[in-house]
Amino acid sequence: MNFLLEPLSIVTFFPLLGVLALLFLKSEWTSAIRWTALGTALVTFAISLWAFFFSGRYDIASGDLQLVAKYDWITVAGWNIRYYLAADGLSILLVLLTTFLTPIAILSTWTAVQERVKDFMVFFLLLEVGMTGVFLAQDLFLFYIFWEFTLVPMYFLIGIWGGNNRLYAAVKFFLYTMAGSILMLLAILWLGINGGTFSVPDLIAQGNIPANVQFWLFIAFAAAFAIKVPMWPLHSWLPDAHVEAPTAGSVILAGVLLKMGTYGFLRFNLPLFPDAAKELAWVIAVLSVIGILYGAAVSYSQKDVKKLVAYSSVSHLGFVMLGMFAMNPQGIAGAILQMVNHGLSTGALFLLVGMIYEQTHTRELKVYGGLWKIMPIYGALTLIVTLSSMGLPGLNGFVGEFTILLGAWGSTVYNNVWYAGLSAIGVILAAIYMLYMFQKMFLGPVGEITQHHELRDLNWREVLTLLPLLVFIFWIGLYPQPFFTLMEPAVNNLVAALGVAP
Repeated sequence: MNFLLEPLSIVTFFPLLGVLALLFLKSEWTSAIRWTALGTALVTFAISLWAFFFSGRYDIASGDLQLVAKYDWITVAGWNIRYYLAADGLSILLVLLTTFLTPIAILSTWTAVQERVKDFMVFFLLLEVGMTGVFLAQDLFLFYIFWEFTLVPMYFLIGIWGGNNRLYAAVKFFLYTMAGSILMLLAILWLGINGGTFSVPDLIAQGNIPANVQFWLFIAFAAAFAIKVPMWPLHSWLPDAHVEAPTAGSVILAGVLLKMGTYGFLRFNLPLFPDAAKELAWVIAVLSVIGILYGAAVSYSQKDVKKLVAYSSVSHLGFVMLGMFAMNPQGIAGAILQMVNHGLSTGALFLLVGMIYEQTHTRELKVYGGLWKIMPIYGALTLIVTLSSMGLPGLNGFVGEFTILLGAWGSTVYNNVWYAGLSAIGVILAAIYMLYMFQKMFLGPVGEITQHHELRDLNWREVLTLLPLLVFIFWIGLYPQPFFTLMEPAVNNLVAALGVAP
């Protein structure tokens, strides 16, 4: 049982203690249930901070895997499967993002979730276990278990607490993700059988996968990850899932679950199949550029504000994929930072949409208007997050997108500045659809909602829910160096291993 005492094991599985505590609480004790779930998530975040910054066991200057928990698990008939957790600069920010967003999402449910509160909190804490495990697992078999495990709680969160079409959205989400995962499982089995191990570092060190085999393995892994991102044209499950999911589900779906796809490309496709990655980089770049422009155009055409924010994720994550496959330090570092930025900004947008929906029970843009006069605090916070999402200099979105475009422009893999040039149009389009949304809701003539509803401004709990996100939006926008410092050694190691000319 020593593996449970490892720092990363504690970070990953501590929420299970919260689940165990919830099982002993009566369903009608909703206040105790909420505080228990919130307390568990806050302690998990504190443990993650301790593990990486205060335990003295994580060296920020090292690009190697650290805090390693490595134990034999299944060794039978030639199979060598290990319980193997470790972290480096490619994963640390995403683990922290997961443990940071989970208590914020739980706090947002205080009045939004009134039915089956105990079940909701159990599923939410189980989801945190799966997401954290995905970012820390270094054994392909263990990674696949965590990857598939996240499907179950998210399916129920959408299917039970979602909107009118929740079952359709939940089944669509489940089937899309499962379809891609089957191909990834076949590729994992091939690697484990032919490589003699499922350990990712060991497989990378072997480096003996033939180029033609790399191609097909790359495609198999990419099928699972591209659906999860989601990349165009595999994105159609996302708007349904976001629109029907409860607010907390949308926050964690946008903030963390989608990053499992981009992280998968970063952790597995690039280092395991470097020849195929370089050969297919132009395909990823083309799909990313299409996704950036398509997501922006479709966002502008939406009449439902939540669906507008959902489609914006297709555009924003197109930037992440473009930077990652530039395969240079600027592009990859910008991609990782933009994963975090998207989780902060889009997560905050979904929180804001959920807060107004609780009062009005509608998300139609046409019924809003003039909200600024009635809800000035809500309007001011929405304006900050809107400017962040569209990449205003001084806020977090600008730093990530600028670094990505810098990487794409100078990429020797793409060797074509048009990818960066066309993607830059997406920045302009983001300003158009985000300002269009803000103008419709807060400015202009008074709409039906503001005429016929007694709307209140944000209360202290709602402001407290948003405040941590705003702190990081400004921090990354004004002083991003600490975040680049965390990832720089691992990013440089990855680029060196890829053997891409500077």
